[in-house]
Amino acid sequence: MGSLKNIFAIPELRKRVLFTFGLLAVYRIGAHVTTPGINLEALKELTEQSASNLFGLYDMFSGRQLSQMTIFALGIMPYISASIILQLLTVVWPYLERLSKEGELGRRKITQYTRYGTILLSLVQSLGIAFYLESATKAQGGLPLVYSPGWAFRLMTVLTLTTGSVFVMWLGEQITERGIGNGMSLLIYAGIVVGLPRGAVTTLKQLETGEMGPIELILLVVLMTAVVGAIVFVERAARRVTVQYARRMVGRRMYGGASTHIPLKVNTGGVMPVIFGSSILAFPQTLRPMFPPGSWMDSFMTQISVSYPLYNLLYVILIIFFAYFYTAIIFNPDDVAENMRKYGGFVPGIRPGKRTAEYIDAILARITLAGAVYLAVIALLPQFMLTGFKVQPIPFIGDRLDAALPKFITEGMNVTFYFGGTSLLIIVGVAMDTVQQVESQLIMRHYDGFMKKSRIRGRRT
Repeated sequence: MGSLKNIFAIPELRKRVLFTFGLLAVYRIGAHVTTPGINLEALKELTEQSASNLFGLYDMFSGRQLSQMTIFALGIMPYISASIILQLLTVVWPYLERLSKEGELGRRKITQYTRYGTILLSLVQSLGIAFYLESATKAQGGLPLVYSPGWAFRLMTVLTLTTGSVFVMWLGEQITERGIGNGMSLLIYAGIVVGLPRGAVTTLKQLETGEMGPIELILLVVLMTAVVGAIVFVERAARRVTVQYARRMVGRRMYGGASTHIPLKVNTGGVMPVIFGSSILAFPQTLRPMFPPGSWMDSFMTQISVSYPLYNLLYVILIIFFAYFYTAIIFNPDDVAENMRKYGGFVPGIRPGKRTAEYIDAILARITLAGAVYLAVIALLPQFMLTGFKVQPIPFIGDRLDAALPKFITEGMNVTFYFGGTSLLIIVGVAMDTVQQVESQLIMRHYDGFMKKSRIRGRRT
C-alpha cells in the first residue's frame, strides 16, 4: 500500500497512471458500440454456436469485441501485423535499413509507414469480415444477421472497422508516449483481463454440474500457480557475463579496475514473439470468408485453424523465429563489444572487439533458444491441459473442429484453455513490464517501490 501511495505522491507519475487508465477506459467503452447494420440477437446466437474459426485468439486479444462486432472489432492486431511486416522488410530492404539507422528521424518515418500499413490491412480484413457476415446471414435461415446486405453494408463496415482500428492504434501510441508501459501490449492485456471473470464463472458452473470435480479444480489451481511461477522465474532469469575494466591513469587519479557484468535475459523478446506468432496465424482467418467453401484455399485455412496439428507446428516455428528476430533487433553484440573496448572493458579470457562480440552472440543464441522453447511450451500448454481436465469451451474463444475428426482429437484440441498458455503469459509478462517501469520511476525519485525487499537483498549480497 505504501508503494501505491508513492505513485500518487509524484505528480508526473500520477498523471501518467491516470492518463493510462483513462485511455483504457475509452478502449473498453468501444466494446459497447456495435457496428451499424447488424442484428444483435442473431449475432449473439451465432457467437454462442461458435461454428466459425473467425472467433479464436483474435477475439481474445480484442476483448471479445470481434465476436460482438463492435467498432473496435479489429483491435490492435492490424497494427501489430503491419509492424511485423515493416520489421521483416527492414532486414531485406536497404532503404528501410538505412532509415532504421538514422535515429529519431528514421524511426518516425518507419512509424509512419507502419500506420499506412495498418490502414491497408484494416481495409482488407474489414472487407473479409463484411463478406463473412453476409454469408452467415444466408446460412442462418432464422433471424437475419445483416439487415441490408450489399455494397452499402460492406462499405459501412469497412469504414467503421478501419476507423476503429486507426483510433485504437492512436490510443496505443498515446499510452506509450504519455502513459505508463507499452500501449499496444496494455490494450491486448486489457482485452484478455476483461474475460477472466467470465472464465471463472464458467469453471464454477462446471464444478456445480459435476463436469469438474473438486480434486480436478485443486489440481487446476495448483497448475495455474506453477505456470505463473514459471513465467515469473524465466522472465527474470538472466545469464551474467563478467566484464573487467582495466585500470588507467587520468591526471593524478586512477580509474577503472572494477568488475561488473552484462545481464543477458533468457527471454529477451518478452511476450512479443507469442503476440507476433499468433497475430500472423490469426490474420488469414479474417480473409477466409472471401474464398468459396471447398476451395483449396479454404481447406488450407482450415488446417491452420486453432488447435489443428499444422497450426501448432507453425505456431512453434513462428515463436522460435520471432524470439531470435526480436532479440536481434533490440540487442546488438557488436555495439556492446565496441562500447566495452572504448572504455577499457573486456571479458576475462576473451580478446576485446570481434572475439568479444562473437562470444556474447554465442551465449545469446543458446539462451534465446531456451527462452523460445519456454514460450512455445507455455503457449501450447492449454491444449494438453484440456485432455486431462476436460474443460468446456468458452463461447468467444473456442473453435469447433470438423465433426469428421476422431473424438479423442476434438475433445482434446478443439478449444483454447483460458487460464493458461498465451493469455496467462501475456497477462503476467505485460504486468511485470509495467510494474518495472513504475518501479524505475519511483527509484529515480528516491521513493520506495514494489520490489524494496529484493533491492535490499541485492545490496546485502
